[in-house]
Amino acid sequence: MGAPQVPRPALRRDRSLWAALMIGVGVMAAVDEIIFHQVLAWHHFYDRSTGDIALLSDGLLHAAELFILVAGFFLLADTHRRGTYSRQVARAGLFLGLGGFQLFDGLINHKVLQLHQIRYGVDILPYDLIWNAVSLLLLGTGAVLAVRARRARPNA
Repeated sequence: MGAPQVPRPALRRDRSLWAALMIGVGVMAAVDEIIFHQVLAWHHFYDRSTGDIALLSDGLLHAAELFILVAGFFLLADTHRRGTYSRQVARAGLFLGLGGFQLFDGLINHKVLQLHQIRYGVDILPYDLIWNAVSLLLLGTGAVLAVRARRARPNA
């Protein structure tokens, strides 16, 4: 006879949320790094030094993004293995992670720390407005999905 089954609490929504949030952060960091740093070459993660340091900072961002993605997918796989995965909560977490990274980058990295700007040699106001509006749209989508998930399973 196996170990007695201990009744587990309702769905562990927080693990699905955190896993998907990490994946969202990693995906948005990858989109930023690939599109804006490499393809368009508008900026690097750290533009206040030499080109070599800028390239190194992009590599470190890429490594961190990959680490977060892998950790998020391992955590997501663990929620599946334990039977605690919640698709609705994970969708909310994904959008919250996407928007959270975008807003952090737009406000903290661009404005507070001034590590880089979105683009150089142009009026950056329209870029800043679009960048932060997209982040708020993603965060708003995540918040709406989170509320819907909570209402769908109030005890989960």
